[in-house]
Amino acid sequence: MLVLIALSILHIAAIILLLVATIDNAWWVTFNPQTSTDVWGRWVLTNNKWNLTDLPSSYPADYLQAVQATTVLACIFSIIALFVFIAELFTLPKGRRFTISGVFQVLACLFIMIAASIYTDRFHINEKSIGNYGHSFILAWIAFGLTFISSIVYFVLRKK
Repeated sequence: MLVLIALSILHIAAIILLLVATIDNAWWVTFNPQTSTDVWGRWVLTNNKWNLTDLPSSYPADYLQAVQATTVLACIFSIIALFVFIAELFTLPKGRRFTISGVFQVLACLFIMIAASIYTDRFHINEKSIGNYGHSFILAWIAFGLTFISSIVYFVLRKK
C-alpha cells in the first residue's frame, strides 16, 4: 500500500513538472537585454514591464512545432496514465495491473525527452555566450527522469 501511495505522489509530481515546463516561460533566459523564451513566445522586459513578442524568425518552424507538440503530448499521456492507474487499481486482478499505465508513462517519458533533446540541439546554438537554459528546460529534464522512474515502477509492480 505504501508503494502505491509513493508511486501516486511520484506520478503527480511528474505531471506538475511537465505542466510547469510546458506552460512557464523560461526555457531560455538572457540578461542583456533581459528576455525569457519558451516554446510559445518570447518575453522581453522593457520599462519594468514584461511584453510578449513572437519567437525569432531564425527558429526552425518544423522543429519548434515538434517541441510544442511533444511537450503537450507528454502532459496528456502522463495525465491519462494517472487515470488509467486508478482504474487499473480498482478493476483489474493482480498480475494484469499497471501495464497500460506503464505504457502511457513510457510514452510521456519519450515525448518529453524528444522535446528537450530537439530544443537542446536545434535552438540557441549561436547564443550560448549571451544566455543560458532556464528553469523550465531543467524541469523538463527532471520530469523526464521522474516519468522514466515511475514507468519502471509500474512494470515492476505488474510482476508482483
